[in-house]
Parts: sequence; C-alpha cells; structure tokens
Amino acid sequence: MRNFSLGAALAAACLSLAATAAQAQIAGDAAAGAGKAATCTACHGLNGNSVNPEWPVLAGQNAAYLTDQITRFRASHRINVLMLPMVQDLTDQDIADLAAYFATQTPTGNEADPSYWKAGETLYRGGDLARGIPACLACHGPVGRGNPAAGYPALQAQHAVYTIKQLNDYAADTRYVKDDAGRPQSGPNAAMMHTISLRLTPEDRRNLASYIQGMR
Repeated sequence: MRNFSLGAALAAACLSLAATAAQAQIAGDAAAGAGKAATCTACHGLNGNSVNPEWPVLAGQNAAYLTDQITRFRASHRINVLMLPMVQDLTDQDIADLAAYFATQTPTGNEADPSYWKAGETLYRGGDLARGIPACLACHGPVGRGNPAAGYPALQAQHAVYTIKQLNDYAADTRYVKDDAGRPQSGPNAAMMHTISLRLTPEDRRNLASYIQGMR
C-alpha cells in the first residue's frame, strides 16, 4: 500500500499544473461548446445531466478537470470503448469548448439514500484519522465543487453508482492504463486516490457515494 502524505499531494498538484499548462492556455468558448455537445447528450443527458447512473453527470464539472480527462480518453490513457470514438477526432480547441460549456451548466442529480448518507457525510467532512483517511472536503470542497487550480474534480450530484465504480477502479489501480515501464498514464492525483480508496471499505464507498449524490 502506498503511503498518503500531504507533501505527496502537493507535489502531485504541482505536476498537474505543469503537465496541463500548455492546454490550459487555450480559452474555451461555452457558446461554441454548446453546439459541439449535441452528440454528448445521448449518454450524458441534456446539459450534461445524465439519467443513466453508469454514465457521469458532466454539468457543473470544472473545465480544467474535464479538459484533462477528455484529453486522456483521446490519448487512450483512460480506456472506455464508448468514449474513444466520441473524442478521438476532437481538437484541443473542441475539448476546451466542450469543457467550458459543461462547466457552466447546473447539476440536478438525485437524492441521497437515507440509509447511508449520514455515515457518508461524516467521512466526507471529517475523514478517519485512525485509518489515515483525509476528509474529502479538503480537496473537493465543502459542497463538492472541487478545486480547478489543483486538478480536483467537482463531485456534487454525481451518480452513486458511477462514484462507487471510480473508487473501486482507483483501489484496483485500473482507472488508467500503464505505459511500457508500468507507470500509470494518469492524472497526478491518481496515486493519492489509489491510496485513499484502498483504505475505504465497500461500505465506506457506498456511504460516500450516497452522500455525494445528494450534495448540492
């Protein structure tokens, strides 16, 4: 198990900024992105509010994170057989425009499961010091709006089913593919998420996902 440390997290955030600096200089046009997003609605719903719990809500996601992830899908660093044909011909400008558009939309989402969300709130807001689990709000914000400057995504109103899958994939170290040297072709925060997800029980993941789904 990799050790989680604040120093490692800060170093990863710095790498994130350096790695995406060139693309971040491309200004996204939300109006142009609205026209380009028509094909996205089939899976991600009107205005990015997916109705299928297996496909993520994009509405309200910060543009920096969306730009990074779409770019990784395009480069096959993050594999999804449905996403690749959708993004493989996008230019950097297309990606910036789409990210700007979805960032301006409002997530609607679903309600939290009343059986689990209170336990999820406790973990999200306070972490678990004994198990070395930091509070999620330290990176993702008190109401789940993320931190674009550090590459941390918004979580609010995300489908619980989708969130659980991502936590499971992080724990299994399968969210991103690896290069020939065995290094993950991942966002710089993935190592931190791998460590944290390993320390979460299946019940923790379920509880957190329920709380996040109802977060506004």
